Amino acid sequence: MFILFFIVFAVAYLFIMNSMTNKFVTQREVPDEKQPKVFNTINILVTILLISSYVELLLAA
Repeated sequence: MFILFFIVFAVAYLFIMNSMTNKFVTQREVPDEKQPKVFNTINILVTILLISSYVELLLAA
């Protein structure tokens, strides 16, 4: 049950972060050739954050 909840939370969190990144890129008028790099960097960092949070919660339980 916990795994399912965490997966749903992670997907929702990634979606929210991507929409915020899109607003940031649009507002700052980042060139089109740099936009994929910005999205990739933020997605990788958020994924690392989610994985480390999951591992921490598993070890704490």
